Amino acid sequence: MADAPMLELDGGSVDIAGVPVLREVHLLVPAGGRVALIGRNGAGKTTTLRTLMGLLPLRSGRVRIDGRDATAVPAHHRARLGLGYAPEERRLFGSFSVRENMVLPAEVLRLPAAETRRRLDAVFGLLPELAELAPRRAAGLSGGQGKMVALGRALMVGTRAVLLDEPFQGLAPALAQRYAEALRRLHLALPDVAILITESNPELLRSLVETTFVIERGEIAPA
Repeated sequence: MADAPMLELDGGSVDIAGVPVLREVHLLVPAGGRVALIGRNGAGKTTTLRTLMGLLPLRSGRVRIDGRDATAVPAHHRARLGLGYAPEERRLFGSFSVRENMVLPAEVLRLPAAETRRRLDAVFGLLPELAELAPRRAAGLSGGQGKMVALGRALMVGTRAVLLDEPFQGLAPALAQRYAEALRRLHLALPDVAILITESNPELLRSLVETTFVIERGEIAPA
């Protein structure tokens, strides 16, 4: 298993409300790899990430984590296997503080308090702006700040891989640059953590990723 991809969607087909959305998609994310999934809105990017996280069922195909079949593993158990997910819409609890939003997945997984503190300190070390925002309510954050919190929250459980859905969408150029710098710091500090990013504009990811997949109408096309 040492040479197996960290995360793999093998021939994945997914229907939503009876409509085919993914059609035999093959996607490989190696351990420590930086992979982009590029496509227009509606091409199947979000569906791919949700399928890898176990949030959507496969009609056919397999999801493998570290070479092992994880197709039947529920979403919360995939988080236990080290997958972190930052959805496009962030899904922060507005009445919670930034810190409370970030530690929530660790609490759901019932991690020991000492381990939760260790992970939180590690994320704050990687993303120091989050330490400054920690006491603030999520409802008062800007869009860019919310995206950064969603990244930090994903890192709380994403010890093997983080899946980032359209993280640059809606960000001003200066904020997009800060987010890109955070991803570079992430790769340097945690080189074994795989990163899978979806995006509509490939230019935003050109200096961040090593491998690019293009999805069109639910099918992977040559990059």
